[in-house]
Amino acid sequence: MGYMTEKEARSVLTDLGRRSYERAYVAANDGNISCRISADTILITPSGVSKGYMTDDMMVKVSLDGRVLTEGKPSSEMKMHLRIYREDPEIHGVTHLHPPFATAFSAAGIPLNRAILTEAVMAVGVVPVAPYALPGTEEVPESIAPFIHDYNAVLLANHGALSWGKDVYQSFYFMESVEQCARIQLYLKMLGSSGTLNGSQVDRLMEMRKVWGIDRGGIPVTE
Repeated sequence: MGYMTEKEARSVLTDLGRRSYERAYVAANDGNISCRISADTILITPSGVSKGYMTDDMMVKVSLDGRVLTEGKPSSEMKMHLRIYREDPEIHGVTHLHPPFATAFSAAGIPLNRAILTEAVMAVGVVPVAPYALPGTEEVPESIAPFIHDYNAVLLANHGALSWGKDVYQSFYFMESVEQCARIQLYLKMLGSSGTLNGSQVDRLMEMRKVWGIDRGGIPVTE
């Protein structure tokens, strides 16, 4: 897979930040999004700036060893982004936001592991809960490391959600799927219904996932 140009990546990060803010996936200066633009370089959203008010020139270029290559201060959560990119060269986009339904599940310590929505089963799959880690520290990348190769997203305990993909759009779409799944799961609980697909239905969806080219995500439970 090729890389976005730096100019294109700056524009995309600005756009996705605005979408995140308008959808209330973040508040104030929360969240961070990044995009790989070469084998050893990423662009990441700046620290201390609302995702709804960023401009293209605010994005910060960083090497995978953590060196800041342009003006500006990168997100304080840069360490977890860099860990994902170093772990898997095929990952070209990472999204960390605080969508309210998914964040509620993260605070409750409840994984999104039930086979409820067909699209979510095929795309994002299981979303486990990573152990609590102090934001901005090395604890965060260590807490997510065990999940990177087997899943597409995790809930960060008492913190929010994190997703990654083959490009930055895919990482953002996974985040949308995580939030939608959390919302529907909560509504089902309010209705007193499980709404869960059966094993045969999930098996067929797993085959479709392969056709989509998604090679990770785990198998959601059917009970």
